[in-house]
Amino acid sequence: MMRERISTTDAPGAIGPYSQAIRAEGRFLFLSGQIPLTPDGQLLVGDVKLQTEQSMTNIKGVLTAAGLTFANVVKTTIFLSSMDHFASVNEVYGAYFESDPPARSTVAVAGLPRGVDVEIEMIAVY
Repeated sequence: MMRERISTTDAPGAIGPYSQAIRAEGRFLFLSGQIPLTPDGQLLVGDVKLQTEQSMTNIKGVLTAAGLTFANVVKTTIFLSSMDHFASVNEVYGAYFESDPPARSTVAVAGLPRGVDVEIEMIAVY
């Protein structure tokens, strides 16, 4: 199996034993969840729209490092601290997909890293 680690300074570095993304079999890119942490380590809290924007900006950086765009994304999972954030997150998230958005799951969870309100992971294809 071909497996390649993707890494960029345009998104926060891994804060644990994981990679920003892994390219598998030359066809699939599995992106780790991104939280609203800037590449220089500033954590954005409060406004969930700003948190979502930073998470998506981080994902864009990883996609770009892999030579891809949001058009290559086929599956997304969004983790929320509360479903009360659904509409706000959806508004920001939707702006990144001009047409044919990917399949998606959105779930509320008991907690997210560093107490943030949103984490987003994606799968893309080449």
